[in-house]
Amino acid sequence: MTRRRVTIIACLALLANPALAIDLTLSAAQVTRFKNAGLDEPVDRLIFRGGLTLQSQNDMFGGLSSVTVTGPDQNIAFVSDRGQFVSGKLAYDQFDRLLSFIGVTMEPIQNSKGEPLPRQYARDAEGMDTIYRDGVPAAVRVGFENLTRVADFAITDGRPGGAAREVAIPDWLSDFRSNESLESVCIAPPASPIAGSTLLLAEELLDENGNHRGYFLGNADKGPVTYTNSAVVNPTDCAFLPNGDLLVLERGVALFSFVMSLRRVPAAEVRPGNLMTGELLLSAEGAEIDNMEALMVHTSPGGETRILIGSDNNFNDWQRHLLLEFALPE
Repeated sequence: MTRRRVTIIACLALLANPALAIDLTLSAAQVTRFKNAGLDEPVDRLIFRGGLTLQSQNDMFGGLSSVTVTGPDQNIAFVSDRGQFVSGKLAYDQFDRLLSFIGVTMEPIQNSKGEPLPRQYARDAEGMDTIYRDGVPAAVRVGFENLTRVADFAITDGRPGGAAREVAIPDWLSDFRSNESLESVCIAPPASPIAGSTLLLAEELLDENGNHRGYFLGNADKGPVTYTNSAVVNPTDCAFLPNGDLLVLERGVALFSFVMSLRRVPAAEVRPGNLMTGELLLSAEGAEIDNMEALMVHTSPGGETRILIGSDNNFNDWQRHLLLEFALPE
């Protein structure tokens, strides 16, 4: 069956039943070197644990902008630029290294009426994190750009979906309707001084000092925050470490190639009213990476805290679906 025919069949299935999840078959190739580092070797201030490149015959698979944990046994989900949840499980080999992404399904993100998002302007999901209840993933919180907004979606059997539950955000953010608006969404863990608060971080919405504007959604910890701007890269996703430190993934373009940075902000500096500046943990450019947009902190089957960074191929054949995994030195 040709790739074009597979795509047409998938499109017809979604048109017939827009809320229907379709199964995807992906091929995966392991990545065993990064910046001249082999597996389990230091790279900048991290340890490289391997990675994957993913491919599918289905043209609807792509544009993966953010990723989060959705259940035990390595259940995760991505959101895409075209308003889809892509859910599945990370598979690991006997050496606790990424092997594949399996059991993958894709289904349209719904609006508050339980209907698929009606147009591309409303579908551009960019940031996502997990809402835990009693230590169990119960929902995901998703940020959208263009039609800038935030909404929650219930998790069922490790897959997010169902009708959107809109979350109130500041007017200055919702009124900024651009593909450079809300890019990053992450929720502070129990160990954080602002536990439970949601950080919203804009890509190109700057304050009077030229720094990225952000906002904390919370009860006791609520209000504006800023993040130090760079001339080359912009924040594209965020995630918290278990101890409350904040990781910020930054992405840019220089000399016709992608550039990536990963920075760490100490937990004590992550608070309303502060200008956050992170220490550099990792940087890369050129063929080593792609359009790196997705960031997740999770625990591997072997019990190690891992940092997963993924790329958004923008549905271009010349770009890659790349997943890279790292650990922090002990």
